Amino acid sequence: MTTIGVPREARPGERLVAATPKTVAQLRALGYDVLVEHGAGAGATFDDAAYEAAGATTVDAAQAWGADVVTAVGAPDVEQVAGLRPDAVLVAMLNPGGRADLVDALTARGVTALSLDAVPRISRAQSLDVLSTLSNVAGYRAVVEAAQEYGGMFAGQVTAAGKTPPAKVFVIGAGVAGLAAIGAADSLGAQVRAFDVRPEVGEQIESMGATFVRAESAQQQVSADGYASALTQDQEAATAAVYAAETAGADVVITTALVRGTAPRTITAAMVAGMRPGSVIVDLAASGGGNCELTVPGERVVTENGVVILGWTDLAGRLPQHTSQLFGTNVVHLLQLLTPGKDGELVLDLDDPVQRGMTVTRAGEVLWPPPPVAVSAAMPPPADTAPSLEEIAAAEAAAHALAERRTQRRTVTFALAAVLVALAVSFAPAAFLGHFTVFVLAVFVGYYVISNVSHSLHTPLMAQTNAISGIILVGALLQIGSDDWVVTVLACVAAAVASVNIFGGFLVANRMIRMFRKDA
Repeated sequence: MTTIGVPREARPGERLVAATPKTVAQLRALGYDVLVEHGAGAGATFDDAAYEAAGATTVDAAQAWGADVVTAVGAPDVEQVAGLRPDAVLVAMLNPGGRADLVDALTARGVTALSLDAVPRISRAQSLDVLSTLSNVAGYRAVVEAAQEYGGMFAGQVTAAGKTPPAKVFVIGAGVAGLAAIGAADSLGAQVRAFDVRPEVGEQIESMGATFVRAESAQQQVSADGYASALTQDQEAATAAVYAAETAGADVVITTALVRGTAPRTITAAMVAGMRPGSVIVDLAASGGGNCELTVPGERVVTENGVVILGWTDLAGRLPQHTSQLFGTNVVHLLQLLTPGKDGELVLDLDDPVQRGMTVTRAGEVLWPPPPVAVSAAMPPPADTAPSLEEIAAAEAAAHALAERRTQRRTVTFALAAVLVALAVSFAPAAFLGHFTVFVLAVFVGYYVISNVSHSLHTPLMAQTNAISGIILVGALLQIGSDDWVVTVLACVAAAVASVNIFGGFLVANRMIRMFRKDA
């Protein structure tokens, strides 16, 4: 049986592990025998007994590194590479673009190396993307760190002793980390503003509860690889003006701009000098040099004017239990892709752009860098030919004629409906007029109430309409036995429609709830 080794991370202070007891069970379901090094999950609160209960075998370091497939969080050192089998498969974050020495060592050893931090940025590969996983956790943790450093409460308070305003949080960048930070800060009650040079993310920012800071002269289109393009001089000047104005009024600034491992400069020393004493900057791009000019990677800095700058590079590792679980799930998804038969036999398909994009070395051959992959973020190519003026005029005339015909049909329909209502009111008994008035008012009130409900409340609104439909169904059932055949027919129709609404509503609600279950 093919074995998967899960060694203990050797980097000082590292608390993450590449597999948890839950993901071990999933790997075994794929047909693998899992070997976990003694104490590998201790930093993430997973003891050896939990791994053994999930079906893993706890072994020493040599056995873990000597498995057929080895999965780790960080890249191995020279001694660990020497412990790999020549035909082994290594799955870890290898940073192949910045570790030529490691690539050479893996090539010389004959190892097939798959880099988890080289997952192509395409929709099909999102479930494998450990960088998004780590960024999501880091964005959340950045707000926690900022809240600890900040000398006030994030949410505004109204008490008998007076009121306090909410903290003002400014987030630079609306990638995975930025959106996670926005969501966490908003949930704590802060007043959140965010900026990104990509205008298409404005809707995402606002959907998280923040205000999108707009600067038309600083906006750009996304590049073909999914990252923001390099800024022009005019765009740099415009963004600098936005950053200066926003940081001066913010209590907390969270920067997340990291492009291919490099951090562009967004916050200058002069901007920091213009911030209020007690303000906090959390630089999530510290590992790439830092977005703030005064950031020191891995350290906490306090400026002369009392601004705290956090350059922590281990934010995801400060939540080791959940981060390890998410990271391990990414590894499971990769092994599911590499094990199509679920028989414990790993099959590497280099014709698959996802697998090819992650493969660094194979059987003594260097396969890095991979060929470019077309991504969904790329703009569609421009049309070869533009329509002529005559074609544009003809299309506009056709659209105008269609709009006129629709208006005429709508007017005739409304007029006929008004005539029918007038006739019904004129010849109907007095009791019908009262019921009809209530019905019309209910329709108007229901329309305006439902149309003004926030999208986030549509699910509880659906539950409310299910309850109303239940009342209608009960009333219809009581009227089905009426002596008047018209009442009986209407009651049957009402019962059928109400039943469709009730059962359909429950099915839709159940489907939405299952979307949030994490069985995998």
